[in-house]
Amino acid sequence: MHPVLKIILQRLALGLVTLFVVSIVIFTAVNMLPGDFAQAILGQGATPEAVDAIRRDLGLDQPPVTRYLQWLSGALQGDLGNSFAQANFASFVGADSGVRTTVAQQIAPRFENTMFLAGVTAAIAVPFAVTLGILAALYRNSVFDKAANIGTLTSISSPEFFVAYILILFLAVLNPMLPSLSNIYEGMPFSERLEKTLLPALTLTLVVTAHMMRMTRAAILNLMASPYIEMARLKGVKPIRVIVRHALPNALAPIINVVALNLAYLITGVVVVEVVFVYPGIGQLFVDSVKIRDIPVVQACCLIFAAAYILLNLTADILSIVSNPRLRHPK
Repeated sequence: MHPVLKIILQRLALGLVTLFVVSIVIFTAVNMLPGDFAQAILGQGATPEAVDAIRRDLGLDQPPVTRYLQWLSGALQGDLGNSFAQANFASFVGADSGVRTTVAQQIAPRFENTMFLAGVTAAIAVPFAVTLGILAALYRNSVFDKAANIGTLTSISSPEFFVAYILILFLAVLNPMLPSLSNIYEGMPFSERLEKTLLPALTLTLVVTAHMMRMTRAAILNLMASPYIEMARLKGVKPIRVIVRHALPNALAPIINVVALNLAYLITGVVVVEVVFVYPGIGQLFVDSVKIRDIPVVQACCLIFAAAYILLNLTADILSIVSNPRLRHPK
C-alpha cells in the first residue's frame, strides 16, 4: 500500500474513534445539565403523574445506557430524534401521542445559515490573512510588519463580544453603514442576506486573522534562509516573486493546518457572535435549546460541532500529507 494512502486511512480511523469517544462525552455532559425538562414545561405545581407521563413519553425514564445506544443508533442512520420543545405537550397526558418536529428539521436551516456565515468569513479572512502574512514577511521588521502584528494580536486578544460591540458602534451606530442585527430569513435576496451577514463576518475575520497571518509569516521566514531561496536571490529574482513563487508553495503545509483549524472555529466557535447579532444559526439554536433543556437538539448541535471540528482537522492533516513531496514520492 502506498505510504500516503496508509497514513490517510489511519487518520480516518482515528477520526472515527475520536468521534465515538466525543459522542459519549456529549451524551454524559448534556444529561448532567441541572433541571428537568418535564418539570420545567409543567411548572412547579405539576402533579408527579403528569411529570412521569411526559418523561415516559420522551423516554427519559429509561436507563442512560439504553438512551445512549438508541441515540447513537439513530444518529448513525441520520435520525437525530425529535425535538422536545416543538412537541404537543398537551397530548402527553392523554391517549394521542401528538405531533413531533424532528431535530433534523429544526437544525437544517440553522446549519445552512451558519455555513453561509462561515463561507463569507472564510472568503474575506483567508485571502486577507495570507496576503498580510506575505507582506509582513516581505517587509520584515518594518513599520508595516510591527503594525500588522500589533493589530492582529489586539483583535485576537479581545473577546468576540467586545469586538462585535465595537464594530456595531462604529459601523452601525456612529456610521450607519451596516445593519446591527442579522435577522435573515428563508427566501431573502442574496444581496440583502450578504449585507446583513457582513458585520458578524467582519467580527469573525478580526478574530481569526491573527493566527493565519502569523503562521504564514513564520512559515515563509523559516524558508528564506534556504539555499534555493538564496540562489533565486542571487539570480536577481524580485523579492515578492521569491516569496510567492519559491517560498510560499513549500510553506503550504503549516499554513493549510492553521487555515483548517480556523475554519473549524468558524463553525464551532460562532455561538457568541451569533447571539450578539441575533443571527439565526446553529450557535443561537444551541444556546436557546440549553435554556429550555431541549436535550435532543443540544446533543445534535454538540455532535455536529464535534464532527465538523474533527473533519476539518482530518482534512488539514490529509492536505499537509499530500503537499509533502517526500511522502508523495517515496524512494
